[in-house]
Amino acid sequence: MRGVGIVDKAGPAVTAFKPGDRVLISCISACGKCVYCRKLMYSHCIAGGWILGNTIDATQAEFVWIPHADISLYRIPDGADEEAVVMLSDILPTGFECGVLNGKVQPGNTVAIVGAGPIGLAALLTAQFYSPAEIIMIDLDDNRLEVAKRFGATAAVNSADGKAAETVMKMTGERGVDTAIEAVGIPATFELCEKIVAPGGTIANIGVHGTKVDLHLENSWDRNITITTHLVDTVSTPMLLNVLQSHKIDPKLLITHRFKLDRILDAYETFAHAADTRALKVIIEA
Repeated sequence: MRGVGIVDKAGPAVTAFKPGDRVLISCISACGKCVYCRKLMYSHCIAGGWILGNTIDATQAEFVWIPHADISLYRIPDGADEEAVVMLSDILPTGFECGVLNGKVQPGNTVAIVGAGPIGLAALLTAQFYSPAEIIMIDLDDNRLEVAKRFGATAAVNSADGKAAETVMKMTGERGVDTAIEAVGIPATFELCEKIVAPGGTIANIGVHGTKVDLHLENSWDRNITITTHLVDTVSTPMLLNVLQSHKIDPKLLITHRFKLDRILDAYETFAHAADTRALKVIIEA
């Protein structure tokens, strides 16, 4: 559902774009008029929200219909690298809004990101806007942890031995982390966040959970912990475009593989075996 493209035709309701415009396609569609859009909760738009690739066809095609185009598209600045821009369609605003902003990352704080996949790495890149003292990356995959260290993580913890919580607590003097960002979406990783968050800290959930997760209030009822959940609204996209243009961030680093549209099945196969292919983000070009 992530993509960039060129406007081919514009319907009569579209006033902000014209044929020939190069545009970034947001993963969230927004009418701009409903009660949720007026609260800038575009992800819950009554007439839109997360519909691309969910309830309507998305961008893995030569032509794509984008509803509510005036608010759901962003003009690509002249000279911008389209491969870098496409990362702003979904994963950069997701990592930033759902992880960094909800997690209340602040200068000097200690942050742990559980999950070094594309979303976790996007949170890592954007967390550095706020100069935390430490960013600890936790994952099962040594390759992704090495990537995380190249992207700015101050420490990497492989959780395969089941001792990640113990390791993080030791690293933080038994205090825990100010922000724990969950970027996987399974019970074990959320429960890890519960174990490592410091009193007064925040657990920012990004992961898409498909099964129940235990909330251990018996251990945290008195610890002043905040837990946030969020589906990305993409309200940060214009700001992220400006940061990209000023070369303060390089989301193109997340791209590991490229395929033409007629080889899309190869692309899916590559991503399905990411542990072996070391795939992060795969670009499909029409």
